[in-house]
Amino acid sequence: MSRSDTAADPMFQRQQDFGADPTEIRQTDHYQHEYVHDFVERWDDLIDWDGRAASEGNFFIDVLRKHNCHTVIDAACGTGFHSVQLRRAGFDVASVDGSPQMLAKAFENARQRGHILKTVHSDWRWMTRDMVGRYDAIICLGNSFTHIFNEHDRRRTLAEFYAMLKHDGILILDQRNYDALLDGTTGGPSHKYYYCGEGVSAEPEHVDEGLARFRYEFTDDNSVYHLNMFPLRKAYVHDLMHQVGFQRVTTYGDFQSSYKEEDPDFFIHVAEKSYLTEDEDAEGTR
Repeated sequence: MSRSDTAADPMFQRQQDFGADPTEIRQTDHYQHEYVHDFVERWDDLIDWDGRAASEGNFFIDVLRKHNCHTVIDAACGTGFHSVQLRRAGFDVASVDGSPQMLAKAFENARQRGHILKTVHSDWRWMTRDMVGRYDAIICLGNSFTHIFNEHDRRRTLAEFYAMLKHDGILILDQRNYDALLDGTTGGPSHKYYYCGEGVSAEPEHVDEGLARFRYEFTDDNSVYHLNMFPLRKAYVHDLMHQVGFQRVTTYGDFQSSYKEEDPDFFIHVAEKSYLTEDEDAEGTR
């Protein structure tokens, strides 16, 4: 690798580069340059594995078991939290991420906890090119889907997920409650369920209909990082899932089935691929 290649590789970068006007960075592929080495090394401080495990409990395990799932793609495995949790619960997990530095960290985190991850470096938009077989479930968590800024890329990604699932498979995808942020009905994340780390703040710095820019600050060394995300509205995601072919979409607010729209920090969508029966379709129509 040449010196110029090394300088451009996030594996070796220490600082993020958003250019002179950070709010103009609205490209899907930029996430690979956002997860620089130092940010990835601090990611587990932000997540807090113990805090996250306590806050979500067995929610995802219970949903997967309810749908008789065994094989799972963790499509945005990050540093490996959910891959390890699901492996501990007995699921056969393929850990996928578009960031090689995240995959390296996930593999090491799992190894330290007695697990060997099956990791795949893949862009969601070409997942069927990089992976073989069909799976019972795909999880795409950590607000990761909102890294995609392009409408065509969002449709293509969901179509790839759909194609990788068995005929009765499910997709579990989460996102921040961008409706509340855009409509001004929330003061910001509560950190009760997500981003539970001590001495860390994760707050929106700029929000408009085409960009949600988040600031992550670590108080022990005053380091600051940012992520630029696309603020997807809940109804839009539902509609997109149905257009791609998913039949039923059930949404939870911070792991609860009943909630006020402005209250949750996160929405969790469970999209089912299996076709509706005539009775179910008629009930939906009514």
